[in-house]
Amino acid sequence: MEIVRKRRVSNILLGFFLLSHPGPVFIHIIGVSVFTLLAAWPRLVWSTVLLVIAAHTAMQISIAMINDYCDRRLDAAGKPEKPIPRGLVHPREALVAGLFMIVLMVLLLLPLPPLALLVSLLYLTLGQAYNLGLKSTPLSGIVFALAMPLIPLYAFVGVGRVLPFLLWLVPVGFLLGVALNLANALDDLEEDAAFGAKTLAVILGVRGSFFACHLLLLAGAALIALLLLLHIVPANPWIIVPTLVLTCVSAAGMILFFGTKKPASTRKFHFYLAAFTCIVLAGGWLLGVII
Repeated sequence: MEIVRKRRVSNILLGFFLLSHPGPVFIHIIGVSVFTLLAAWPRLVWSTVLLVIAAHTAMQISIAMINDYCDRRLDAAGKPEKPIPRGLVHPREALVAGLFMIVLMVLLLLPLPPLALLVSLLYLTLGQAYNLGLKSTPLSGIVFALAMPLIPLYAFVGVGRVLPFLLWLVPVGFLLGVALNLANALDDLEEDAAFGAKTLAVILGVRGSFFACHLLLLAGAALIALLLLLHIVPANPWIIVPTLVLTCVSAAGMILFFGTKKPASTRKFHFYLAAFTCIVLAGGWLLGVII
């Protein structure tokens, strides 16, 4: 990858676009949008909905930018195509931009209920703790597990709607969060191991990470089914059953078409499929509970 020595405006704009991790952030935008629309339904106040989504987007971009700032030396050795090693963005610019997005997040949250700011700050703390060192430890999976249930919780408190069943987001989100962490880490597993990182995925290895990821997705679906069958969290079975079937079909597809015998280049798509499966499972469950 050619290093840009004299930057044009187009180079800088491209650099900041790549610095924001557009793929993963887009998935988060879809997730928080789905959860916010479900939380606000049927009394949609579009100004509130847009604020909730925009504030979360600003936070995710901040986490992405500061992630690249913290990883700039590792990326220079292992990922020279990243915007900072390529010279598209200077390290200080990445740090300032990440901090600016935090300020923007707070400003967007001010018109919303105070609990939305509290949940967002908790998520932000987990995300930046991940960037500042936890990503290279087995605790990286725990960070994801704690952060994932905060997204739908944030959506509900952001629109001023707090329901008792939201407590069950914690165990379900914990399972899906660790699954997503493993799916995300698989793409960099060999590189992380080479640099001495002790992430959960490195400890489990490629085969163990794939197995645990798929098992945790199915465990999340099984927990939702159990909550329905035991009438702990009543829900519309006409919505929950198809959601569970889709989740199982997706998990079966991941088991059949991804794994240790497939090229490493397929792992990024595996992560996106796992992420969308989590959104469908969690979104379908919330929809079935609300309607």
